[in-house]
Amino acid sequence: MVDTVNSLATRTHELLVALVTQGPAGVGATAEIHDIVARATALGPDGAWLAASGHATLAGLALVRGRADEVVHHLETAVAAGFNDCVALHSAAISPLHGDPRFRALYDRMRVTPADLDELFWLHQEMQIMTREAQDATVDNIGRLDTGVSPLPAAPMPTREPNTPGVLITRIDLAVTQAALQQAAIKAEFQRSAGNTSLSLIDDTWDHPRARRDAWDADVLDTRRHQAAAARAFVERPGVGTMLIPCPPLGSIRYPA
Repeated sequence: MVDTVNSLATRTHELLVALVTQGPAGVGATAEIHDIVARATALGPDGAWLAASGHATLAGLALVRGRADEVVHHLETAVAAGFNDCVALHSAAISPLHGDPRFRALYDRMRVTPADLDELFWLHQEMQIMTREAQDATVDNIGRLDTGVSPLPAAPMPTREPNTPGVLITRIDLAVTQAALQQAAIKAEFQRSAGNTSLSLIDDTWDHPRARRDAWDADVLDTRRHQAAAARAFVERPGVGTMLIPCPPLGSIRYPA
């Protein structure tokens, strides 16, 4: 099958979800990512952002393994291919590299528009919110006796046309976070539901009235969560700038908490 930007974007998403849920060893991540980078590069300028995404992922893997030189190398290549997520480069995990002259040089080469920067902040903030929502849902579902299943809602992805293709990389990152958390949540919910179904059939003391109350309470909470997720949709500021400018100075951005 001939590679297209859409097909490689889909493959990237699927690989990254597997990477999050199974770990690097489980999916042979490094070889798979290198293959995507090669295929994206072959597409020319249209596929550059996907090649940048691959190198950014390889930088992340190298960071986990404590290989600073590899992190800088892959980030340099990613920036050259269009990576411009200056918000990501202010996360706690990568802050130890801020003093590296090579890192500072690649950061200084990045350009972004104020409109894209707004969205980058929103995308990273939503990753944090989604993670907290998943943790809260896990706690709320402890002890439920009903057999209903509560999916984890997610805020809608921005639909604006970004000024720079690098924003598409971070959109994939958010989509991966959402999918991985939703998969984990639905797996746990089905396990709880199946367990309650079995117990309700064999346990003569099963509290059926409470199970009905739990189902009603869960429906109310699910509705609130879905409404809250919808209300978090990204809204572009009127008149926000769309001209390329240097990223905010290194160290001036507070990573969304």
